[in-house]
Formats: sequence, C-alpha cells, structure tokens
Amino acid sequence: MAGAEPPKKGVSDLGVRTVSAIVMVAVAGTALWLGGPVWIAFVCAVSVGVLWEWIRLARRATPGPGARAAWNFAGMLYVGIGAAMLLFLHNEAFTNAPILTLLATVIAVDVGAYFTGRTLRGPKIAPSISPSKTWSGLMGAVLGATLALFTAARLWQEGAIRLTPDVSAANAVSCFGTQPCWYASAGAVPLFLTCLAAGALVAVCAQAGDFFESWMKRRAGLKDSGNLIPGHGGFFDRVDGLLAVLFLLAVAIVLLS
Repeated sequence: MAGAEPPKKGVSDLGVRTVSAIVMVAVAGTALWLGGPVWIAFVCAVSVGVLWEWIRLARRATPGPGARAAWNFAGMLYVGIGAAMLLFLHNEAFTNAPILTLLATVIAVDVGAYFTGRTLRGPKIAPSISPSKTWSGLMGAVLGATLALFTAARLWQEGAIRLTPDVSAANAVSCFGTQPCWYASAGAVPLFLTCLAAGALVAVCAQAGDFFESWMKRRAGLKDSGNLIPGHGGFFDRVDGLLAVLFLLAVAIVLLS
C-alpha cells in the first residue's frame, strides 16, 4: 500500500528467529520423544553439521596446515564430547528429566540474554568479540537459568519427576529420587540460592561458549558459521552455548567420579 512504512528490521528479525526456533524445537522434540535410533541419528547429524562449520571457520582463520589440523582435532574432541553427553543423558537408564532440564536451562539462558539485552542494553562485555553482548544480557541469562533450574528442582522435590525410571535405583545414584537428598529438607529460599549459584555457572559457561564461537568467526571474517537456519545462522551458531555447558558437565562428571 502506498505510503506504508517498511517493517522494522528488529521486528522482522524477531519473527524469523521465532519461526525458526519453533521448527527447531519441534524437530529436536520429536527426535527426543522417539528416542533410540532416531535420537542417535539426530545428534549425529547435528554434530556433523557443527563440525563441518567448525572446520570451515578454522580453515579461514588459520594459515598453515599444521594449525588447521590442530584446530580440526580440537573440534572433533569438543563436538564429540558434546554429542557423547547428549547420548549419555538420553538412554534407557534415565528418564527424560535430566536432558530436558539441561536443554530448558540453556534455552532459558539464550532467551533471558536476548530479551534482557535488547530491552536494557547498557555496557558491552567484550565489544571487540561480540558487539551485541551486554552485562544486562548476562544478568538476564543468569535469571533465566536460575528460574529453569528452580522449576526443575521443585518438581524433583515434589516427586513429579525423577532421574531414573526405577525410584530405588535413583536413590542409589547420586541421591536422586522422588526426594533428592541434597535438597529434600531445604526450604524455598536455600533451594533458590543453590539454583542461583548453579544458574550463574551455567549462564557464564554458555555465554563463554558463545563468545568463543564469536571469536572464531571474527578470526575467520564471517558473520555466521553457516546459513542453514534462517535468523540463527548455522548449527554452530545455535548450539555454541550448549556445547560449552555439555563440555563442562563432562569434565565435572570425570572429576567427581
């Protein structure tokens, strides 16, 4: 219509990102619900996509074959550990609660950071690496992760969800069960503070993974790791924070075992 104002870029971008996010959640959720070979195939497919984008960035960012080989090996290790953790957390020994809690927490980090950062703006964390990341966004990420963890913890505390299908086995493994021993007698405030500490750790780790990928893209001279996901770039762009959290979780399991 003549005289009509063109759509604002921010609104249009949000719409594209929202539709893409819905599609991604639907595909990932279907694979998660079906489990078994479907989940394994999904994780492997995404991992191959992420690794291909990693190698593409490394090839553009590093001049020599030796450095590229080192980066490629690091990518296989980093992405492989993340994929292994996703498969480990979703097998017949566990319910869907652990992996859903992890995924919901990382999504809450992204959502909290995105909307809080766009609303409050403020000082940048590291503008030379990622100009869009602000301290207010990080605080929103911490809040999002905390609320996701607190919700899951309350459900665990009330017996609505548990770690393993067998309650007796759950009580024997890391004290999880219908009443997890590490907060069964805790009130809402101590539990929230525990979730706040854990949420801060997850949010910082996820944001660090985001910064790391942004640094790789800067070195490679690229805006996105790929263009397969409208509004989100490539696979690596979408799972950079999740990969960092999965890697940290794997390290924690090794150190605590």
